[in-house]
Amino acid sequence: MLQSALSALQQIFTPPFRTVLYKVLGLTVAMLALVWFALDSLVVKYIAVPWPWLAATLQIMTGIGLFAGMAFLVAPVSSLIAGLFLDELAECAEKDSDPHGPPGTALPAGQAIVLASRFAVVSLLVNILALLLLLVPGVNLVAFFTANAYLLGREYFELAAMRYRPIAEAKALRERHGLYIFLCGMPLAAFLAVPILNLLTPLFATAFMVRIHKRMMRRGL
Repeated sequence: MLQSALSALQQIFTPPFRTVLYKVLGLTVAMLALVWFALDSLVVKYIAVPWPWLAATLQIMTGIGLFAGMAFLVAPVSSLIAGLFLDELAECAEKDSDPHGPPGTALPAGQAIVLASRFAVVSLLVNILALLLLLVPGVNLVAFFTANAYLLGREYFELAAMRYRPIAEAKALRERHGLYIFLCGMPLAAFLAVPILNLLTPLFATAFMVRIHKRMMRRGL
């Protein structure tokens, strides 16, 4: 597992992964900027107070609130956009980790979109959970890492497996090795816990879980 994680970490800084990263960051910033502009315009439009100083104060508070909200949405939005490129990343990881092995099959476009949406929902739920758990001393870190390790490990392992197996078989394989996949999810949870670095989570998770699945294939699982 450690070797796979180190190899995945090295690969996310290679040219093919950097190209996808630039696309993801650019589209994420553009989407968040559009959301910011739309919400700010909507709030300003409906702020109607008789005192200019209060209107200015409310606008400043709105800007701060929107900034905090955008920071909260960065991970889910980047996950949604990265989901559109995961097959491309998985193919690169397969060639790097097992150049002589059989190539995987790209998921159909519709299924890839559904998968990207599911990644975004999972990321959003995890971020909401993390926010809520910040209010629970002594539980927050444990629950955050446990939830992330399970959810991210499950999602990205199934992505890697579905390039070689039917959906039902990929899910069954993940369930049979649930504890191992959960432990493999721990590095993903650690990645997600670090601001800015968490933008690289989809890239690292894909490269890592492709290697985990390839190891299982070589063992005949």
